[in-house]
Amino acid sequence: MSAIGVVSCSCLHPGVWLLKPRMQKMSSLGLHTAARCAAKDYYEVLVLGGGTGGIAMSARMKRKVGAGNVAVVEPSQTHYYQPLWTLVGGGAKQLATSARPTGSVMPKGVEWIKSRVTALDPDKNCVWLENDIKISYKYLIIALGISLHYEKIKGLPEGFHHPKIGSNYSVHTVEKTWKALQDFKEGNAIFTFPNTPVKCAGAPQKIMYLSEAYWRKTGKRSKANIMFNTSLGVIFGVKKYADALLEIIKERNIAVNYKCNLIEVRADKQEAVFENLDKPGVTEVHQYEMLHVTPPMGPPAVLLNSPVSDEIGWVDVDKETLQHKKYPNVFGIGDCTNLPTSKTAAAVAAQSGVLDKTISLVMKNQLPTKKYDGYTSCPLVTGYNKVILAEFDYNAQPLETFPIDQSKERVTMYHMKADMMPFLYWNALLK
Repeated sequence: MSAIGVVSCSCLHPGVWLLKPRMQKMSSLGLHTAARCAAKDYYEVLVLGGGTGGIAMSARMKRKVGAGNVAVVEPSQTHYYQPLWTLVGGGAKQLATSARPTGSVMPKGVEWIKSRVTALDPDKNCVWLENDIKISYKYLIIALGISLHYEKIKGLPEGFHHPKIGSNYSVHTVEKTWKALQDFKEGNAIFTFPNTPVKCAGAPQKIMYLSEAYWRKTGKRSKANIMFNTSLGVIFGVKKYADALLEIIKERNIAVNYKCNLIEVRADKQEAVFENLDKPGVTEVHQYEMLHVTPPMGPPAVLLNSPVSDEIGWVDVDKETLQHKKYPNVFGIGDCTNLPTSKTAAAVAAQSGVLDKTISLVMKNQLPTKKYDGYTSCPLVTGYNKVILAEFDYNAQPLETFPIDQSKERVTMYHMKADMMPFLYWNALLK
């Protein structure tokens, strides 16, 4: 997948971040190759994907095996810090601030192969790119992100050509969310959550809270019937934060409909069709004045039926070491893996440290010892200056950084999400 597949939650564990910030100066004139195809046909470490995990790991690997021995396969010219898109959709940030040229984030001395992976052959230690280019490797890191599937909802993506509908998950539709929010007059404002794994389970709600706050500020709140239609049976997977969110939902008079999955959008009529997951085949049609769509998501196409993937298509790695379960020289990181934790940038930050140690030991023919505990984080934006900082592990137990009750809305956490985290992302994690 492209670098657009940067994960959608931004809080990165301060402990992970500040360990080795290595604040080198940014340079868009790095020593990576800008050739369309590979400069060589073999690399000691080959990284698939130039999103958060791919760039972070390529920087780490270069320090291990030296410049010129690491390559990143990434077709996209632009790298996005997608966690900012919640605030772009809510009108609090500009889209341009979330983007940098891919060349400017590629570590110096790492080869950038501007191409797409078409097949993986781990039995022969090689991958195939477009134009039948074959690249061999000693070690492979798969960081291909997650794919969006708007087309699995009838009427999309073409429905986005109509007004009143947006989605913070795509660079092409995030600004339409802000437009729909501003143009809102009166009626139903519907926010959806699909029946698939998604990047950052909190993001579909964040835009709802921002919308509610915006309409309160502009005097339109009394004319808005706000609905959160989720395919899940709970508002959030960790009870401590779910309880806090349910209080906010009650206080702000938001309707939540569980086990409710968006299957069709009739954008010309401003109608959204939902299936009742407890009663398959039973549907309900809602008129909308604003609709925010969270698309179904899944593994990138190249991973479906691949030798490195499980039966669904996620890269099949050990949940503690991130080493592949079958191929010891193959590793996975981030959204494309079957790690049973939320898919967020915070998770990638924690995983990159563990994976770095794992690969170091594997390179010395030793067994990995460092264990990933499933740490992930989601800064739940609940207003234009408020965030609940959710941090938790594989067992959905809070794993908090600060000596305060993080289930409370805080202004400080908002500034961390909106201002501090983007700075640390560009200047520390990617380095």
